[in-house]
Amino acid sequence: MADAGTMALSFRAVAAYESCRFNGIGARSNFGRASSSQCGILPANLRAFSRGEWMAQHARGLFLQWHITARCNLRCAHCYQEDYSQDEFGFHDLLTVVEQFEELLDEVGRERAPFPSRGHITVTGGEPFLRGDFLDLLEVLSSKKERFSFSVLTNGTLIDGAMARLLGKLAPVLVQVSIEGDKATNDCIRGPGTFDQTVTALKHLVRAGVPTAISFTAQRENAREFGAVAKLGQDLGVTFVWADRLIPWGSASTLRGQTFTPDETREFFETMYAARAGAARSFCRTEIRMHRALQFLVGGGHPYRCTAGDTLITVQPNGDVFPCRRMPIRVGNLLENPLVELYYKSDFLRALRDRNRISKGCEGCRHARQCGGGLRCLAYAVTGDPFAADPGCWHARSGSEVSQSRYSTTV
Repeated sequence: MADAGTMALSFRAVAAYESCRFNGIGARSNFGRASSSQCGILPANLRAFSRGEWMAQHARGLFLQWHITARCNLRCAHCYQEDYSQDEFGFHDLLTVVEQFEELLDEVGRERAPFPSRGHITVTGGEPFLRGDFLDLLEVLSSKKERFSFSVLTNGTLIDGAMARLLGKLAPVLVQVSIEGDKATNDCIRGPGTFDQTVTALKHLVRAGVPTAISFTAQRENAREFGAVAKLGQDLGVTFVWADRLIPWGSASTLRGQTFTPDETREFFETMYAARAGAARSFCRTEIRMHRALQFLVGGGHPYRCTAGDTLITVQPNGDVFPCRRMPIRVGNLLENPLVELYYKSDFLRALRDRNRISKGCEGCRHARQCGGGLRCLAYAVTGDPFAADPGCWHARSGSEVSQSRYSTTV
């Protein structure tokens, strides 16, 4: 029988590999806090994923990325948001969203019986701490830990020592902030002073015992600085550091020239792999995580498949529902149709869940069905078709023609 530490790490590994660790968000499982074996390379028995893959296939979670406000105190150059004044729900309507998510969990649970279907809610904005009722909402989520866990995505600028201690009592599975390079590069992208503010927030959170993560958005401008950010995360004692590629939407629509070519994509993943290997050699507690689209091609492990519209659903401040925030294709609104109806009746969401569908340009690739075409939001941003091959994939059929997609920002 596996000991408690191995069981906890197994649970974390399964969630990471099949469910994208809450869309990039790490978790503290019901078995307790993260195992001390938190280096970048998982033990061989977990990398094999014989039993783990079976568990992931039958006991997948359901994840809601919930943008409760569009308001933000920053204007990051690479943000996929461009409207900072969107209408937002009042507190009563926020509670209705929670109820609708629970109803969807019930329905998914009946569909997958006897295998469990546990939920997770990632709460973000904009900047969620700008809402005066944000802590009240977290109290509600914390009280429902038997149904789902929750995490917070924030820029960290509003977290002081007292707030970190409050978060420690509410027990989110993770608080994630972003750092985009060294101080000069980060402040160029995210705004003057944000590097120091974010590092200070991380120190408060780690001191309060709150699991933390650093997210890094990779583009040509900062790609070579990932190793330094990974080292910073190790020095601060964060739970993990991860990265995904720039999506040229919203404010970032002017940064199309910053997206990677296939060769640059592979080079960046090699940079990540080197950082992960270095963390493992130093027996660090901080994991350098490589389980996003295409990263398995360099980092190994089970192929990542985009979870948008499958185990991931996004709700906007005004109730609009997207498969993913970085794939802004509106499938409905919670003021017009309940979440469970949108999830099961949307033709587009059903298409995203079709595991027999091969992305254009991926024909003949041995990873096509498991990988699902790579980063679908990037394919949509660059080609207009979420079912085209990832533009950064060096295995995709070169010169493949992508037809004009019938998908717009409203489906």
